[in-house]
Amino acid sequence: MPHGKAVPANKENLEAFEARRAELERNQADKLASATARAEQIHDNILVISRHAGSEGKLFGSVSPADIADAATQVGIRLEKHEVRMPTGPLRNVGEYEITLHLHADVESEISVHVVADE
Repeated sequence: MPHGKAVPANKENLEAFEARRAELERNQADKLASATARAEQIHDNILVISRHAGSEGKLFGSVSPADIADAATQVGIRLEKHEVRMPTGPLRNVGEYEITLHLHADVESEISVHVVADE
């Protein structure tokens, strides 16, 4: 094969391909198991985030995915900001919200976020 984009399908190359495929499948299974375990850990938790707010409950600023990930990390939940899904944008009011977390292509979870006003 002139450009090295393919190899002949001989016994040696097929065995190497099967070994590589088995390794990749094992890695994917490990990632799925890890994401499923994290989803179980996250599911029943409630995050409380305190922000400065006006008298009508409107925040001076907002709560972003990074803020939610930081709050989760502070209570011992490993969460990255890119895993937090907020299709309507950042939270701008005091209240209770259900936030979707995309932990793996096949695993999603939800976490309750309570945004409260600073005293």
